[in-house]
Amino acid sequence: MTSMASTEQKHRLWYGKPASEWNEALPIGNGRLGAMIFGGIAEEKLQLNEDSVWYGGPRNRNNEDALPHLPEVRRLILEGQLQKAEELAAMTMAGTPEAQRHYLPLGDLLLSFGHHGEHAEDYVRELDLEHGVARVSYRIGGVRYTREMFASYPDQAIIIRVSADKEAAVSLKARFNRREWRYLEQTAKWEKNGLVMRGECGGKGGSSFCAVLKALPEGGTCRTLGEYLLVEGADAITLLLAAGTTFRQPDPELSCKQQLTELSRFTYPELRVRHIANYQELYGRVNLELPESPELQALPTDERLDRLRKGGEDHGLIATYFQFGRYLLISSSRPGSLPANLQGIWNDSFTPPWDSKFTININTQMNYWLAENCNLAECHEPLFDLIERMREPGRVTARTMYGCSGFTAHHNTDIWADTAPQDTYLPASFWPMGAAWLCLHLWEHYRFSQDASFLERSYETMKEAALFLLDYLIEDEEGRLITCPSVSPENSYKLPNGETGVLCSGASMDFQIIEALFEACIRSSEILGRDEAFREELVTTLKRLPEPQIGKYGQIQEWMEDYEELEPGHRHISHLFALYPGEGFSVDRTPELAAAARKTLERRLAHGGGHTGWSRAWIINFWARLRDGSKAFENVKELLKHSTLPNLFDNHPPFQIDGNFGGTAGIAEMLLQSHEGVIQLLPALPEAWNEGKVSGLRARGGFTVDFTWAAGKVTEAQVTCSVTGTCRLVAPGLEPVTFAGEAGRTYVFRQ
Repeated sequence: MTSMASTEQKHRLWYGKPASEWNEALPIGNGRLGAMIFGGIAEEKLQLNEDSVWYGGPRNRNNEDALPHLPEVRRLILEGQLQKAEELAAMTMAGTPEAQRHYLPLGDLLLSFGHHGEHAEDYVRELDLEHGVARVSYRIGGVRYTREMFASYPDQAIIIRVSADKEAAVSLKARFNRREWRYLEQTAKWEKNGLVMRGECGGKGGSSFCAVLKALPEGGTCRTLGEYLLVEGADAITLLLAAGTTFRQPDPELSCKQQLTELSRFTYPELRVRHIANYQELYGRVNLELPESPELQALPTDERLDRLRKGGEDHGLIATYFQFGRYLLISSSRPGSLPANLQGIWNDSFTPPWDSKFTININTQMNYWLAENCNLAECHEPLFDLIERMREPGRVTARTMYGCSGFTAHHNTDIWADTAPQDTYLPASFWPMGAAWLCLHLWEHYRFSQDASFLERSYETMKEAALFLLDYLIEDEEGRLITCPSVSPENSYKLPNGETGVLCSGASMDFQIIEALFEACIRSSEILGRDEAFREELVTTLKRLPEPQIGKYGQIQEWMEDYEELEPGHRHISHLFALYPGEGFSVDRTPELAAAARKTLERRLAHGGGHTGWSRAWIINFWARLRDGSKAFENVKELLKHSTLPNLFDNHPPFQIDGNFGGTAGIAEMLLQSHEGVIQLLPALPEAWNEGKVSGLRARGGFTVDFTWAAGKVTEAQVTCSVTGTCRLVAPGLEPVTFAGEAGRTYVFRQ
C-alpha cells in the first residue's frame, strides 16, 4: 500500500542505537563549524571541525623548469614518444614541493554523564532535517534524558542542550581532546564554567586555532578541575562552543570568548528559534513527495537502507536522501565559509584521504551541482570566493609554467588557493583546465538568477580563464588548435604497439570545457555590451577546435585518436562533460552524439563503471540528460545500495561528500531541466514515481517551479518569476506554453 507523504511528514535520519564508528555518526554544521555526533549513552563524542584548520601556510610551488622544457614535452608527445615525455614532465612540471596543504580536524569534545550505569531504554538517535537539529533521547531508571545539538549560522556556534524530565538529574564532565596531535594543543580553564583548547595547525606560516566551551547550567553546581569542566545536579545544561583560527581572526581566542559571552545573554529557546528560522529559510524552499509506504517510516534509517539493498522499494528514503543532500550543502557551505571540500567539513583524520582538499577535475564542481536548481544559490558563494582568490596565484602559474596570460589551475587547490600541479600523478596532475571549469559555475549562477550585477563582477574572471586558454592552445599539423600537454582525467590509453600513456594532445574533455567557457564569455560580452574584438577572437578560435568524434565502438572518443582505454570501466567519464554538466550533446540538437554518449555509458557500466559513489552520481545525471528515467532511477538505487554508508554519507570508498551532492542534483535533473532554453518537467521520470509533487526547484532564466503529477503526467504547474522575461514550459499532460513573465508574478497551468 503506497501513498503520498503529507507535507507535515518530517524527513529525518534515525537509529535505535549509538554510532559504533564515525561512518554511523550524524553531521551538523553551519558552513564553517561542524561536528559528527556519536550519540553514546554514558559517553558522548562530538568530533569537531572548523573549515580553516589546515596544515601550513601559503607557498609558491610553481616549477620554474616547466616553461623552458614545455616545447620539448610537447614535441615528444606529438611524436608519440610517451615514455620520454612523461619522464620529462614528471621532473619539470611537478610542483616544488609536489603536495599542496591538507585539511585537519579541530579535535573532539568528550562528554561523560553521571548516573548512567543502568541499562538505557527507548533509545532514539536522530537528525531532524526539517529543523537542522540532532537529537539523542533515552530512559534510565524512569528518567528521560534528552540531548539536542545544532550548529547555528546566525550565532556561529555549536549549541548543545542536555536535559531530563526530573529535577537535578543532569551531571556531566566535559573535556577537549586532539588524539594523534594532542601534543600540539594546550587546554586551559576559563572562569568557573569554561574551557579553552588552543594550538598551532603546524607547518611554516601555519595558522593558530582555538576552541572555547562555556557551560550554562540551570541549577546544580559548575566548576573546572584540571582539563575538565564539571556540572553536577543540574536541571538542564546548555553548552556553547565557538572556534576559529588566525586565517580569519588575529586573536581567535579573544573573538571566541567575546562571542560566547554575548551568546550567554540568550536563553536556549531563543538560540534554537534563531537557528531554526535561519536554517528553514534555505531548507524549506524545496519539498519533494514521492510514492511512499507509510509503514517504512517506523523503521530506523539503517534498516531501511539494508532493506533497499536487498531489493525492496523505498521512495520515501530516496526523498529523504534528496533532502539530506540539501541539508549537507547548507551545513558545509554558507556565505563567509570556505567551500565544501572532499568531505564537506566533516573529517576526523590528520592525514585524510586525498588531503580532504578541493579536487577540481570533478569533485568540487559536483559539490555545487545542486546549488542552483535545488534553490540554495547562497550556498554557492563560498566557491565564487575561492575562484576569486585563485586568480592571483593562477596568473603566476600561467606565466611561470606556460608563458601564458590569464589564470589557470590544475586538478586540486587548497585553502591558500594554490594553483600549481598537485602530486606527481601523471593521469591527473598536468591538466590545466581546473580554473576554466570552475568559472562555468559563475556563468551558471547568472543563468539561474539573471543577476546582471553579478555577471558584471564575474565576467572579468571568466575572461581571464579564457585568455589563458587562447594562449595555451597550439596548432597541429591539420591546422586545428589543440591542448598539449593534457590528460583525460584520470584515465590511461593504450597504443597499437602496446605502449600505455596518459599525457596527450587534445583530450576530448578539454575541447568541451573550452567550448562551454568561450560560449559563456561570448554571451556575457553580448549581454554586457563590451569586448567585441575579444568576442570575435573566441568565435574564430571555436571554429578551429577539433569536433567530437565517434569511435569504433560507437562511443564518444575520449581522446583525439580512437585509442583503446586501459580501463574501459574507469570511474571518470570525462569525455561526456558535454552531456552533463555541459550542454554540447543533446537528444534533440545532436542526436548522433547523444546516441554515442549512451553507448559510452553502456560500455563503461558493462566493464564495472560506477564503482565509486561520485561516479555513480554523475551517471544519474547523464541518464537524466538522455531522458532515460528507467536508467536514471536504476542508478539512484545503485548509489544507495552500494555507495551509501549507514548515516547516508556517500562512500567513494572511503567517505567523500560529492556523491551525496551529485545524487541530489541527479534526482532534481530527473524532474526538471532548463538548459536548452525551455523548462522541461519530468524529462526522465521513472515508472516507479508515477505520482508525486515537488515545489521550489529553480530553472534557468530566473524561474521557480512547483508542480504535481499523477499517472506520469503533470496535473498542475506554477511558475514564479524573479525577473521579467520570456518563459517556455513543456510538460507531459500540459499544452506547451510560451509566455511573457513579469517579475514577482506566479503563473498557474493545469490539465
